[in-house]
Amino acid sequence: MSQRKIVILAGSIVLFLILGVILVTSWYTVDESEQAVIMTFGKVDEEISDAGLHFKLPWPIQQVDILPRETFSLTFGYDEEDGKIVDYPEETKMVTGDENIVLADLVVQWRITNPKQYLYYSDEPKEILYNATSSSLRGVIGSSEIDEALTSGKAEIEGNVRDILTKLIDRYEIGISILDVKLQDVELPNDEVRKAFTNVVDAREQKETTIYGAKKYKNQELSVVEGQKDARISKAEGEKAQRIEQARGDVATFNALYNEYKNNPDITRQRLVLETLEEVLPDTKIYVTDEGGDTVKYLPIQPAQEKTTETPKPKESEKNE
Repeated sequence: MSQRKIVILAGSIVLFLILGVILVTSWYTVDESEQAVIMTFGKVDEEISDAGLHFKLPWPIQQVDILPRETFSLTFGYDEEDGKIVDYPEETKMVTGDENIVLADLVVQWRITNPKQYLYYSDEPKEILYNATSSSLRGVIGSSEIDEALTSGKAEIEGNVRDILTKLIDRYEIGISILDVKLQDVELPNDEVRKAFTNVVDAREQKETTIYGAKKYKNQELSVVEGQKDARISKAEGEKAQRIEQARGDVATFNALYNEYKNNPDITRQRLVLETLEEVLPDTKIYVTDEGGDTVKYLPIQPAQEKTTETPKPKESEKNE
């Protein structure tokens, strides 16, 4: 084979390879869960967020870096290895605002929202996120009391850590957005201290229970007293109305009697005297007397009537005899 043919064959092979590289490196695919960055001669040209098949200039003119859109989790203070939880207590040991020691770990949900910053503005964005998380958590725990960190203040601590961490990440410009911050465990460093604090918490809960019971009893008693008060007021109102009506009736009776008295004073006076005597002396015996002589003569009408009334009837046997 002549030298010329060898050169032509080699050139064809090189040209074929160049065309193959051009064809292979001129097309790329972006999935729904991905995003891409196009660089032209090492400079970021554009960011691709639309899914599908895209064209670019062949390598080495342009190259593409594809990043996921999924949500990532950063664990602070622990890690999962082969399905097991591995704790790092030295990393989670912190001092509270009232100078107590606690162990606090959390998980941060984050997502890549600026691929350009994530890829080219820092060497280790995940390491920066981890350090910023540690700083934010320690700052918030350091300004909180131990009771807040261990009991009812966890939600507030999570919110404060999320706010501080978001500001730090925005300042560092590493292309990450913080979605959520969740405390996993906040506990005391040893069993003895943990037991003492548990006793304190139990005592506080017992106190709240007692206060709640006292308030409930107070409300019940107030309800009973209010009911009694309303009943007595209703009874008093009823008695008041009754006495008013009775007084009105007495006044009407007196007025009617007075009118009769004005028409016939002697007869009315005598009738009143008799009615009064009848009411005052209901069981008095009546005697009819004659004062015409020196001695008082009387006829015991009522004893005679009583004797007649008390005379027993004869039995049937006596009648037959």
